[in-house]
Amino acid sequence: MTVGRFAPSPSGRIHLGNLFCCLLAWLSARQKGGKVVLRIEDLDTARCPARYAEQMMEDLRWLGLDWDEGPVCGGPDAPYFQSRRSALYQAALERLEDLGLIYPCFCTRAELHAASAPHREDGQAVYSGTCRDLSPAQRAERAAHRSPALRLKTPDRVFSFVDGHMGLYEENLARDCGDFLLRRSDGMFAYQLAVVVDDAAMGITEVVRGADLLSSTPRQLYLYQLLGLTPPAFCHIPLLLAPDGRRLSKRDADAGLDRLQGRVTAAELLGKLAQLAGFHPSGEPRSAAELLSEFDWEQVPREDIRLPGDLF
Repeated sequence: MTVGRFAPSPSGRIHLGNLFCCLLAWLSARQKGGKVVLRIEDLDTARCPARYAEQMMEDLRWLGLDWDEGPVCGGPDAPYFQSRRSALYQAALERLEDLGLIYPCFCTRAELHAASAPHREDGQAVYSGTCRDLSPAQRAERAAHRSPALRLKTPDRVFSFVDGHMGLYEENLARDCGDFLLRRSDGMFAYQLAVVVDDAAMGITEVVRGADLLSSTPRQLYLYQLLGLTPPAFCHIPLLLAPDGRRLSKRDADAGLDRLQGRVTAAELLGKLAQLAGFHPSGEPRSAAELLSEFDWEQVPREDIRLPGDLF
């Protein structure tokens, strides 16, 4: 059975980009007769207060996007809040430590983002391995002044996979990414580790998410391999952009649902999102259930989608 999921980070009120992703993930799983898991990715508890998670669930219910496992309804893989799953991440971290692949990193944020450092096309710095070969004495001296983050050693080889929507993607982890974080210096577990542990533990077989996360997939495939876990199928979807070409942001409240509720019905909103996704050309109001018969991955664009200024 297909098991899909929606895993929002509740750092603000949900916006059209989040809803677009949730709708396609829901339709893809439901059309196959599968189930949907809702997981709240609130690792950064300071940025993800509980009220945003509660509001997000209310918004999804308003849209008719239900879930079979998750907060409120529960399920066999509870808890469904990442902030309550640290013991699982710690166990995975210890397995990787036993393989001799983890080391402490004392680099500051400024050092990591220095102008002289190599950067990926998406602007992320490629870690140069500064702390990889520190001696025990050097590590002890630096630890006396700064708590370390923990990094995973990456191999000099290409990881490739065929994305269900975007096609072939490949990356040499050592060259294009470098050793990556598994736990920050403040003790917070990194997204890459948490998402792999959670998707495997919850039996997720299909991940539908934004194209901005496409480049993170090789890192996750490496973790799946090291931990002896089976990866899901991936389908990365285009991002929704503001009319001026900017990425939608919770911080800026761009196209936030709070601005739309009261002006449009749930069916009107879903109809327009399906129109943007290419499989519902008329854009006429539809419920989520009514869109199941129309949903077609082949019609979904592969390039980012700029919202028209007169969407509603």
